[in-house]
Formats: sequence, C-alpha cells, structure tokens
Amino acid sequence: MSDDDFRPAQMISERLSERIRSEGSLSVAAYMAEALFHPMAGFYATKDPLGAANDFITAPEISQMFGELLGLWAAECWMQMGAPSRFELIELGPGTGRMMSDMLRAGRAAPGFLDAVHVTLVEASPALKMVQGQTLANASVPINWAKDFETAPSGPAVVIGNEFLDCLPIRQAIRHQGQWRERVVTLHPGDEAQFVFGLGPVLSEADIGYIAPALRQAEEGALVELRPGDQQQMEQLAARFKRDPGYALFVDYGSSKPETGDTLQAIRAHEKVDPLDRPGTADLTAWVDFDRLLRLGLDAGLTAFGPMTQGDFLTELGIEQRAAVLAKSVDEAGQARLKRQMHRLVSPEDMGELFKLAAFSADGLPPAPGIAPFTR
Repeated sequence: MSDDDFRPAQMISERLSERIRSEGSLSVAAYMAEALFHPMAGFYATKDPLGAANDFITAPEISQMFGELLGLWAAECWMQMGAPSRFELIELGPGTGRMMSDMLRAGRAAPGFLDAVHVTLVEASPALKMVQGQTLANASVPINWAKDFETAPSGPAVVIGNEFLDCLPIRQAIRHQGQWRERVVTLHPGDEAQFVFGLGPVLSEADIGYIAPALRQAEEGALVELRPGDQQQMEQLAARFKRDPGYALFVDYGSSKPETGDTLQAIRAHEKVDPLDRPGTADLTAWVDFDRLLRLGLDAGLTAFGPMTQGDFLTELGIEQRAAVLAKSVDEAGQARLKRQMHRLVSPEDMGELFKLAAFSADGLPPAPGIAPFTR
C-alpha cells in the first residue's frame, strides 16, 4: 500500500474505532458511509477509482456504445415529453464523465436536443469532479454540478444513474431465534485494530418494513439486506416528477427478485477483498433488488418499467447496428475490439444478465422507450 493509500486508511480506521468505542457497534450502513463518503479520507473523496488502471471499470469505460445508446434513449424521452425548449439531463454518480460525453455526442442525432439540454452531474467526490470537468471541458452544452439530487435545477428532466444505487449504504439483518437482528461492525475482542461483524439489536417494526415482504419469514440464520436509500431515492424522484414531469433510468448489478444472502463486496485494484479490511481504500457496493426498487417506485406514485437485463436493453436499442456502423471506420483490429466490447456488455456470461435496468416516469407520460411496464 502506497503512502497515499495508507494515510486515508489509517484516518478512517482510527475514526471508526473511536466511534465504536464511544457509541458502540455500528450498522453496516454507518460503516459504509464513513468508508466511502468521509469528506477528507473516504474512498470517493480521495481518489479516482475508475478505469482499467484503478479499482474497477464500468460499462461507459468499456465502450462508447453504452453511453451513445443511453443518449439516444434520453433524446427519445425528451421528444416524448413534447421536446421542451429547456430540460435537465441529470446524471447520478457520473464517474469520469465519459458516459455523459458519449450521450451528448449521440444526442446530436435528435434535432434541437442539444439546444434544449442543460446537464447537471450529481457527484460527491471532489476527485471525480475534477476528472469530469476535464472530460467535459469541450462540451457544447452547459455543465453544472450539484451536491445531491434534491439541489439539482428544477424543470422537465431525464435522470440517469449507472452503478449509482449499488453504492448507497445498506443495512443488514440476520434471522436469529425467530427475530431479525441488526448485523453490526465492531472491534475484534482480541485485536482492536481489526474490525469484525457481530449481532446487534433486534430490528424495530419500522425497520422490518425495509425488508422485502417475501423475505420477512426467512429461515433461521438467513441474512437480508435493507436498502433505505432506495426508498429515499424513489420518494425524491416522485416528488420531483410531481412538480416537473420526467423519466429516470437506473442501471446496476443485482437481482430481479428478492433474495437472501450477503452481497456486500469490496473491490480494490479490480480484486475482491474483505469489506472490513483497510476501510477507505476499496469500493464498497451491494446488489440492487430490482423487484423491490420497482415496487417502491410504484408506492411513491411513479410509473415503473422493468426489470430488464442490460443485454436485452442494449440489443433493443440497437447496439449491434451501432457496432456495425463503427466497424466501417476501423481496421481489422478495431473491429475485433468492437466485437469484444459488445460481447462484454451484452453477453449473459459477462455483464448482460448480471446488470439490469429499471425505469420510472411521471404519471401520464408515454411509456419509457424500449422497456416494458412493471406489474406487481
């Protein structure tokens, strides 16, 4: 570990240890929030984690086709809203800005789209804001940043979140002697420099409400994940779309139905590591329950679409045709590269089935393009 990695890790570890000694064991959500978002030493505050040379790589970094197709999807949504003369294109967790750059390039195909669009990037990481600014320095449309979704500018909007929901802090609970108890992070009794998981208090009835109904009577020892951030996001989205109609699309890895099991993982330099090892130096994520997400959207008053696999969605949007067009302007090696990129994005053995999509819209708008309505 380099000195640049050591200092944040040491700061986060010391801060977490102090909190546990003074407050008691921490929820998994509190641990994740500290490790990821601490303004001075959290993972997203201290480094650019994206790309082949860093901690993980996302679909927009794999191929321009991903962002281009989402750009065409956003343009179609804009037209379905009546092509307003100004609208907001809001990206949640925009990474390096690569996807937005590709979306805007594709948006040139829709007459008037670039004249109407105003981009807002919702980003918590100062390091990534700098990268995004460099990536989008020559953008032909206004680029703005917001600290959170609620402070994004008002107006008709298309909201995109690629690998955003998986980063929201989760809680975990374990079925123990007929009750749900919080899974907590605490200090090893024999080595207080080491973090370990433990059993915490019994969940309240309100907290049990975050568990998918199909899982609430799971067997002894089962582990479930509670995602209060998903509910908050759906409520914020519904409040916005009630004022200013629009569409939203979320792409992430996860399951299409509620499941028990521990999906919390840590990625450092493209390798899975112990989530409790050196907090602040690895990305922490957990699977999205798309069935639960869509139901939360409906409960909040949104129209919901999906779930749909990434492979099926990109195929529906025309990734094969786009690859064929790009192949005409590159040599044989470039054509082979395009083929590999497309395979990685759509193949069931790669990202095609693991990654899924859910879309939402304000009540009364035409259906979201390319994705079927969700039914309970």
